[in-house]
Amino acid sequence: MTRPPESTLRRMCWIFPDRESSGTGAMWRHYFWDMYAEVAEELGLSWTRHAPEAVTVDGLEPGKPRVYVDDELVTPQDTLFITALYSLPYQDMDVFNQYGLYAVLERAGFYLPFPPWLSPVANDKLATVLHLHDSPVPPIPTIRVGTGRDVGKHRYEVALENLTYPAIVKPAGWCGGGGVNLARSAEDVRGLASLAQGGDTTLVLQPYLGDGTIDYRVYVVDGRPYAVLKRTPEAGSPVANASRGGAMEFAAVPQELAEATAYFHRKLPIPFFCVDFLFDGERFWFSELEPDGVIAPDFDDPGRAVQRDVTRARWTAYRDAHTRWMTRDSSTTTHESW
Repeated sequence: MTRPPESTLRRMCWIFPDRESSGTGAMWRHYFWDMYAEVAEELGLSWTRHAPEAVTVDGLEPGKPRVYVDDELVTPQDTLFITALYSLPYQDMDVFNQYGLYAVLERAGFYLPFPPWLSPVANDKLATVLHLHDSPVPPIPTIRVGTGRDVGKHRYEVALENLTYPAIVKPAGWCGGGGVNLARSAEDVRGLASLAQGGDTTLVLQPYLGDGTIDYRVYVVDGRPYAVLKRTPEAGSPVANASRGGAMEFAAVPQELAEATAYFHRKLPIPFFCVDFLFDGERFWFSELEPDGVIAPDFDDPGRAVQRDVTRARWTAYRDAHTRWMTRDSSTTTHESW
């Protein structure tokens, strides 16, 4: 039985809608983009960012697609694509193109550290909860509400009968703490839903776990809890993300979360992902899944040793998975374990 050529991976292409402002782009470079590229170079690889439109595919010859990034030919042997879906408001117009491109790249034989099917599961917060409903750390109860031209009719309120207040109201598919609000009554929900109507933004509603709720991000590499980022909210804030004033520090992995990691890896057999948990002072709750979770900087260390270490582990896991992918049985046409 023939096997494909051995892996000669040399580049990782991150497909990301190129719509950041100059200020935001500079901030992301400082926080992690430059670090990602630097660590990749140390491993003999390149890590580069590309908008979806940078990828061109020549499919004229059936079964033998030719894929170009900008004007450079790339192959499954030398390139892998990082294909997380991003759907912040200024990226909405890119969502369909991202989905389609991810599917094309997978069908063309490229290794994707997380496959197209995972994007909607991870991007929609209720889809995440449903996929991981039997988590050993209980998921936060979640209601999903669509908005649009008829939101003023309040038909969604049929699902709110058992919702307690105060409640968290946030977009179903954004990230970074964007759009998270605290609703203290059904009238607050109506106001937030009417604002969301302006952008057809789907919302999720969840019980509020209380002031001072701490967020734990577990970085999972090759199925084990590699590091934990502890995020503490600013006084008066309902969310602990740094973009909302939260304080960040790397901490020891809580035993309960370490034990739960095996479950998440069984459900998500991919080289790297992040799982976010919330601690209300008494118990942990499973919050979100982040296949491309930011590896935050440890700014109190000039060398950013932890960020560098986690990034190196992530890229190494990708490289090893790519090697396994390229040496798989040639009759296999989809990712192993899906």
